[in-house]
Amino acid sequence: MARESESGLPIEPVYGPDALADWDPGERLGEPGGYPYTRGVYPTMYTGRPWTMRQYAGFGTAAESNARYRQLIEHGTTGLSVAFDLPTQMGHDSDAPLAHGEVGKVGVAVDSIEDMRLLFDGIPLDRVSTSMTINAPAALLLLLYQLVAEEQGVSADRLTGTIQNDVLKEYIARGTYIFPPAPSLRLTADIFRYCKAELPRWNTISISGYHMAEAGATPVQEIAFTLANAVAYVRTAIAAGMDVDAFAPRLSFFFVARTTLLEEIAKFRAARRIWAKVMREEFAAADPRSWMLRFHTQTAGVQLTAQQPEVNLVRVAVQALGAVLGGTQSLHTNAFDEAIALPTDTSARLALRTQQVLAHETDVTATVDPFAGSYAMESLTDEVEAAALALMRRIEDLGGAVAAIERGFQKGEIEESAYRTARQTEEGDRVVVGVNRFRLAQEEPYAPLRVDPAIEAAQVRRLARLRAERDAEAVDGALAAVRRAAAARPEDANVLYPMKEALAARATIGEVCGALREVWGTHVPVDAF
Repeated sequence: MARESESGLPIEPVYGPDALADWDPGERLGEPGGYPYTRGVYPTMYTGRPWTMRQYAGFGTAAESNARYRQLIEHGTTGLSVAFDLPTQMGHDSDAPLAHGEVGKVGVAVDSIEDMRLLFDGIPLDRVSTSMTINAPAALLLLLYQLVAEEQGVSADRLTGTIQNDVLKEYIARGTYIFPPAPSLRLTADIFRYCKAELPRWNTISISGYHMAEAGATPVQEIAFTLANAVAYVRTAIAAGMDVDAFAPRLSFFFVARTTLLEEIAKFRAARRIWAKVMREEFAAADPRSWMLRFHTQTAGVQLTAQQPEVNLVRVAVQALGAVLGGTQSLHTNAFDEAIALPTDTSARLALRTQQVLAHETDVTATVDPFAGSYAMESLTDEVEAAALALMRRIEDLGGAVAAIERGFQKGEIEESAYRTARQTEEGDRVVVGVNRFRLAQEEPYAPLRVDPAIEAAQVRRLARLRAERDAEAVDGALAAVRRAAAARPEDANVLYPMKEALAARATIGEVCGALREVWGTHVPVDAF
């Protein structure tokens, strides 16, 4: 009897040549590093060197997070990935009333250049690649990073890393938006232009399906909605007068890796193929780098359980294997205790060791594309691709990603999928080990890491001291320049330049976001489609 995949596609007990009728391997597969990149974006993939091993970390104060980053580097992490607390993600300072109780809880609190300076103290920014998971205020954190690098004597053209900067998925699944879609897209285009001129090695956006998957999206929905958002960003940049090959090579993507190994591998292969065709055929990109879908992967936090948390070590290993076999460019492995609280030093190290075992103790890096030619894998890849393209066409029929978001289409589809999964789990049709089967009569005690609530008071004191010591007149003048740039036509002003001046004058993130709110307003969500 056939089973269904997470996306509702049939999985047959046996596959053979008949599953690939009328299949042209030359057109569908190509060679590794060649169009349509089904087999990977680079000719040698991991046979030359493994993926970048990132560990997503950040909690409490900048000084505490800095200590964790130094530990991760000592343990062999090859790229840092910064988690910011909710007030920072929402553009609020730590002393704002809305920030109360959330400072430092799910990431590090960064209010000003002083915090960013502490965050990267002693870390040479010309020798580390840094990913920053931040969206609506992404430009501000990038500019603070650039300012700190300049203080270290590192020029902007030597900086490498990524800002997530994907606000469209915030309207769909995550909710840490600030401004309405139109000015948010204008800010994205300004970042593209700024980085082309100032930070040419920086990845200007990481277009994310991860958070949609965490909210309940199926693998097909994850890549369809992510690529539809990517199309909207490309159109925005082109409308702003940029040549597609001037910015497309710096686009990157961010996906989840679930425990459903086969469909996840097929998902990554299908996503590369769709994006290559979209960029070459719809946008007439001529640079092969513009056709490449390069992506970061994080193992599925939503699949971690608080019950029997040590079982999460197995889940994470399987998920990481799927990401590697799917051809990811970088990978974060979740710690086994993240369903309970922030990871401890020990669990964070174990998560990194999982990647190192895959890279150095298995043979998955010995060949470029281990699954190529598999009847099952090629069939699944075709089916995922077809289903994702059909969903992307529905979005186009609604007027594109932004119009569909404004009607609540993607949000409604994801909520329906999440409800279906919850029902299957509750009814026992979907097995979750340790939750609805193979339970313990009594859970073993576990001592998680907790954030000290005194952190908020300390951050508030730091902000008070900052405001007392800085040149208030210079800050007011710089914020006025930010408001003028935001009110100007996009072709007449890039808001990042006055924003950088304001941050250098020691304006806070909340103050700069407040200046933009005065001009652009804030987003009010709508009910689902």
